[in-house]
Amino acid sequence: MGFSDCNLAGVAVLVTRAAHQAQGLCNLIGELRGRPIHFPAIEISAPAQTEQLHELLAHIETFDMAVFVSANAVKWGLNCLPEGRLPERMKIAAVGLATAQALAESGQLASVVPEQGCDSEALLAAAEMSAQAVAGKRVLIFRGQGGRALLGDTLTRRGALVDYAEVYRRSCPQPTGDLSQTSWIGDLDVITATSNSILDNLFLLFGETQGERLLETPLIVISERMREHAHGLGCRHVILATGPDDRSIVAAICRWIAHR
Repeated sequence: MGFSDCNLAGVAVLVTRAAHQAQGLCNLIGELRGRPIHFPAIEISAPAQTEQLHELLAHIETFDMAVFVSANAVKWGLNCLPEGRLPERMKIAAVGLATAQALAESGQLASVVPEQGCDSEALLAAAEMSAQAVAGKRVLIFRGQGGRALLGDTLTRRGALVDYAEVYRRSCPQPTGDLSQTSWIGDLDVITATSNSILDNLFLLFGETQGERLLETPLIVISERMREHAHGLGCRHVILATGPDDRSIVAAICRWIAHR
């Protein structure tokens, strides 16, 4: 089924992105006659400690490359920069197309973007991130607090001098009570999730009363790493989207509808 042929026909889709990132996906689901249910399973906010971060970014011109691991890293990272943008001489890398698009919309061009994939593994496979390319270079990775170590550790082993600009923090929203009392829980058809943090938070928010429903409801994820994590949590029907952008996620829902 092509995307243009897709009719979601009232399918209820749980959209779990943070409040500031969900509107585009909700709108697209609605345009295709689906029923988006926005249930934020993650909150994004400023980091708790900023003095060290501001000191690091005050010397941004000493770095050779800036690496952004997500659209949130772009939004919060550029807001933290003294002039709101990177020095022109810096090489900019993005972990995937959605992150590169967020950079472009902010007036910054990423010259290193994976041809396929949207995770650290995909970025590390780029020729510009090889040991020959990064040895001796100062690399600043923009990420959330407590992000994955793989990217920085690998670049360090390849000879790069790595620092982290932890420009935001992730947290789980406060549970709103027994979800069995909500108007939508019984009609839920499919769930979307775009990070392992969101997956983990969903299990906390659904709680014991709705945990089995979470395991049984078809789940759309955006990477092989997420699919493995979902299976490890016990999710029984996991569908892999081709990317983290809205259209790729909705296309995965359309494929699921065509084959269910």
